[in-house]
Amino acid sequence: MLRHHPARIAALAAIVATGCDGAGVTGPPPVELQAIEIAGGLTQPVHLTAAPNDDRLFVAERTGRIRVIEDGVLLETSFLDLSADVEWGVNEQGLLSVAFHPDYESNGQFYVNYTGEGGATRVERYNVSADPNVADPASAQLVLTEPQPGPKHNSGLLTFGPDGMLYIGMGDGDSAGDPFDNGQDPGTLHGTLLRIDVDGGEPYAVPPDNPYVDEPDWRPEIWAIGLRNPWRFSFDPESKMLFVADVGQNDIEEINAQPASEPGLNYGWNIMEGSDCYRSSDCDTTDLVLPVLEFDHDAGCSAVIGGFVYRGEALRELRGHYFYGNYCSGAVHTFRLTDDGEVTDEREWPLDPLGSTTSIGQDAAGEVYVVVQEGIVYRLAPS
Repeated sequence: MLRHHPARIAALAAIVATGCDGAGVTGPPPVELQAIEIAGGLTQPVHLTAAPNDDRLFVAERTGRIRVIEDGVLLETSFLDLSADVEWGVNEQGLLSVAFHPDYESNGQFYVNYTGEGGATRVERYNVSADPNVADPASAQLVLTEPQPGPKHNSGLLTFGPDGMLYIGMGDGDSAGDPFDNGQDPGTLHGTLLRIDVDGGEPYAVPPDNPYVDEPDWRPEIWAIGLRNPWRFSFDPESKMLFVADVGQNDIEEINAQPASEPGLNYGWNIMEGSDCYRSSDCDTTDLVLPVLEFDHDAGCSAVIGGFVYRGEALRELRGHYFYGNYCSGAVHTFRLTDDGEVTDEREWPLDPLGSTTSIGQDAAGEVYVVVQEGIVYRLAPS
């Protein structure tokens, strides 16, 4: 069952209105979708992205390789093979994402997030080699590492924001119920979004406008807290909104949407799961962020897979609509935020079962892809 909450930010209406081509239009979009298989034979793919102004697709396999899809062909040679360094055999560990520097065309730098020896999160920087389809493994530089208390909820997404900062998703790091109370602990990086400046220092600098740089009990890299497992989040460059899809515990999956420039938000875990009190029937929700959309586990297993606000050309009727998936059902969904921050135009698309969705990807032109655990990448197109 879906539940909605108006976005709490007073300025949301103006922000959303600037970026949604279909603002004010209600009802299902006049388009139908099909999923076109563009690559198969991958091994547990979990992330798809593109470099700026680059027609190629890069797919991270949980087992440690980054693969290249060029002109619709999956290349045999890996862009980067970290199989010997990645610990991936348990639960949600592995190579989890890759992010290309905004100036990749000139500096050739990209970043990876994976679980290494002992299950610790590692964020590393690499450079491309003279061959644009092969990275230089000798260029590795450790940017950040953090021990993980367990093999679950490692999150692992890296993405550059519109401000040029690198954002890192960190789950609460353990199994059910956040037993170490990481979700509300300002002294740990777990259960947070981090924001670092990879150009301002070696290996990085803490941006001076991060919300907790002057708080002695807080880790200064923290941008937001109160997250359980923000497996996928994204920035909409037109509306300047940050969408965070946080995988729930036993009852509720949630999608949050706030202005990307607003620091210091608390998304509520482990005080709340979605908009419900988690550990008691009554809890203090002061200053906690409610999701704009949440859904219950009516059919058993559910795990929200966050995506992107669509800004491409092939599906112009869906510009301004947010795409997301569900790992368990494999379904693809969309919705749009109105000028008032309300969720509207919700739709579950009647696609044939694709598999266990691990990521919603996007190419450099803004077109949408669905990655499934069974080793296939699909592109969404008009039918």
